[in-house]
Amino acid sequence: MQADLLIIDIGQLVTLAGPSGPRRGAAMRELAIVADGAVAVAGGTILATGSTRELQAHFRPSATLDAAGRTVIPGFVDPHTHLPWAGARTGEFEARIAGATHLEIMAAGGGIASTVSATRRASLPSLVNETRARLDRMLAHGTTTAEAKTGYGLNVVDELKQLEAIAELHASHPVDLVPTFLGAHAVPPEYRGQADAYVEVVVEKILPAIEERWSQLRPVFDAGWPIFCDAFCEEGAFDLKQTRRILEAARGRGFGLKVHVDEFAPLGGTPLAVALGATSADHIVTTPVEHLQALAASNTIGVSLPGTPFGLAQQGYTPARTLIDMGGALALATDLNPGTCWCENMQFIIALACRTMHLHPAEALTAATLNAAYAVGLGDRVGSLEPGKQADLVILDAEDYRMLGYRFGTNQARTVIKRGVIASQS
Repeated sequence: MQADLLIIDIGQLVTLAGPSGPRRGAAMRELAIVADGAVAVAGGTILATGSTRELQAHFRPSATLDAAGRTVIPGFVDPHTHLPWAGARTGEFEARIAGATHLEIMAAGGGIASTVSATRRASLPSLVNETRARLDRMLAHGTTTAEAKTGYGLNVVDELKQLEAIAELHASHPVDLVPTFLGAHAVPPEYRGQADAYVEVVVEKILPAIEERWSQLRPVFDAGWPIFCDAFCEEGAFDLKQTRRILEAARGRGFGLKVHVDEFAPLGGTPLAVALGATSADHIVTTPVEHLQALAASNTIGVSLPGTPFGLAQQGYTPARTLIDMGGALALATDLNPGTCWCENMQFIIALACRTMHLHPAEALTAATLNAAYAVGLGDRVGSLEPGKQADLVILDAEDYRMLGYRFGTNQARTVIKRGVIASQS
């Protein structure tokens, strides 16, 4: 049988093959590793996985790539990023190190509002160029699919500009992007003290504009490609009632749902996410046990962002071990953003998750690939190495997948392949 590419001599081929759906509880350790493995690819899609001997006997490849005994894993899926923004907030980092709190920085005009100002001033070409550089670094570290939120425009014109940037980069960059509308990221300065009035604007003006533009941009994306709506349910942002109104309006327009919940205070956002059938509940740092139980028993995936408490020098992290032990589904993400976690590296997130949340290396890898793919609505396309899925994979400069959790501070991605083509190589 003909193939475009045959990757051979893979020391550990980590396929994560198995039943459809996200891995839950103890199943998150089931990686379906093939020793001395191989992968056959045609048309950007995986034809087969198996042993090198078996696939060499069955396929006539146009090209062969020798992994030389290295480990091959699925491309990372980053299911929570604030990818398109302009500017930086180095001054805030210095203030935070000196002891300023999140709310104090916001009260002084910093925080999200600072990036909103810079992003509003940026032209679309400059926003795309700044964002492209971040995507290049993500790809070099093994991320092949990522969610990308708006939320630094907070008005019709600039939220649309961010959506346009996401679409342009999806069309021109190897990393596939899943757009999320986050108009409810913060109350913009012009509505300070008028959160309800701004929610009205989000629901009645910005959301319909996003829906209309998305319908025009759909040809840029594959058929059936998802779009989500998110809201920041948190002290200083939006309360439970406001969050519900925005998400219900978005669901009525066909958007998938995601929710920022319990990052600093438990306002009841996790039960709300479960009740609304959200695809994911993200952050879940201060989530009470009874809310974790509801999450674990639901189809909503918990997305942990350990880089954020690390970036804030906080002690509290997602109770991920508890969620997994309850039988829940966990995903990992960077939370790439300019204020609390400027990190494009999912490898570091895995290493951090193993240390701070006591994840087994296999659980962390599952959370950064297969479960993360389901957290962006693409679990049937990416996240594992199985016939029929996209040929998105990473050849690590390692002979054991556990090196991802064990080693940190360097890039272990030797070759990144996207849709069957080498997209990055070190």
